[in-house]
Amino acid sequence: MSRRLLLVLTAGAFAAAGLFTSGAAKATTAASSTPNGGACQLQGTANFASPGLTTSSSSFTYGFTGSLSGCQSNNTGAPTSGTVSAGSPITISGTTYQEPPATGTGSCANSSTSGVSVTQWAGGTYTVVKYTTTGAGALVALQGTVVSNVTVSGPNGTTYTITTNEASTPVGANALGELTFSTSNPTGITACNSGGLTQAVINGFIEIGQS
Repeated sequence: MSRRLLLVLTAGAFAAAGLFTSGAAKATTAASSTPNGGACQLQGTANFASPGLTTSSSSFTYGFTGSLSGCQSNNTGAPTSGTVSAGSPITISGTTYQEPPATGTGSCANSSTSGVSVTQWAGGTYTVVKYTTTGAGALVALQGTVVSNVTVSGPNGTTYTITTNEASTPVGANALGELTFSTSNPTGITACNSGGLTQAVINGFIEIGQS
């Protein structure tokens, strides 16, 4: 039997594809026709390290934070909301840690990235996804796998291991999805052409499932 929960992850992925396009269109998951699926709506923001994305291809790092809402799943008791992040600070039990950096290569027009995202579900469980993305135009395609854990860095040299423990997203499950990046126009175009684009809005859906 398939066990699936569609989440919207930062997944990071969130790298850079036509972030200067105005009016993000709603993205559809690549596996939306697969039975026994569910979905969450993602709304978030990607922040690109200075100097940001330009019209020329280069290496970059970025962070993402977003909210998940309206989640639906065929699994009884699956969470219906949460938050997701990658390459960003994350607070656990009152302590703030730093996630591993998300990295990529590309420009405002196209890119490829990789990273690890963490979903914190409203019920207190976690899902860790190792992902890659490929972006072109205003769309970014994401592929990933739920992994057992990720280690984050804390104050004074401390570390903490976040473990996947959400039953609806078991370790080994696949992640597929499409995301849309946007920013106000012509602000985004101007930033890409001079100085660099450092922030963009992300909307979309991602499916995580296992046969």
